[in-house]
Amino acid sequence: MKNSENPDDLQFKNENPGSVKFGNFINYYKFHPPEQRTEHLPLDLWYSEKNCKQVLLDVGCNAGNLTKSIYDVFNESLSTNTDILGIDIDPELIKRAKESYECNNIQFKTMNIMEESSDLKDFLDKHSIDQFTTTFCFSVTMWIHLNYGDDGLKKFLWNLSKLSKILVIEPQPYKCYKEAVKRLKSSKEEFSFFKDLKIRQTVEEVIEKYLLNHCHMTKIYESERISWGRKLLCFKSS
Repeated sequence: MKNSENPDDLQFKNENPGSVKFGNFINYYKFHPPEQRTEHLPLDLWYSEKNCKQVLLDVGCNAGNLTKSIYDVFNESLSTNTDILGIDIDPELIKRAKESYECNNIQFKTMNIMEESSDLKDFLDKHSIDQFTTTFCFSVTMWIHLNYGDDGLKKFLWNLSKLSKILVIEPQPYKCYKEAVKRLKSSKEEFSFFKDLKIRQTVEEVIEKYLLNHCHMTKIYESERISWGRKLLCFKSS
């Protein structure tokens, strides 16, 4: 699997901020405010954990706005003692997140989740646990899939399942792939794995079945499709 952390790959293309390879959009939360996600979280899943320590992971955190909102929901609405780690492949976005939101309980790291790193283990070890109590993965699966192929997507899901007691995932449907490919192609670039993908129209179903059948997780919640046509799926490790 190729190393994809070439700094040039992290820049938007042809002066178009929507033309990116890893979903690292500038000012993303101006278009999708964090509340559009947190208002759909099924908080009753965590009510039994009220007043318990929560150690959370936000994968693909961008500039940290949603990470902070998730922290607020857990810390205030659920009255839990909460620590959260936000990770993103783009160091400029992580720099913004640190400047805006980092504190004792909210931390950020530049990280490619597809490459070996000791940072996640170190964070878990600091809390004397071996899994995050909940991992959040909002609209990240497509970017993994386009940049690492079918096998990369499965590896990503497998790794998240082993890291997480509860996994909250918002997969992009296939129509989003076509839009992302079109935007990048307009800048005379392409996703190198796209033409070889065998998982296409049924990608949401494949993601769910893989987590259920191969990762041995149990689905505990599925939302209605929200305003931009995506849904939240929640799984629990067996």
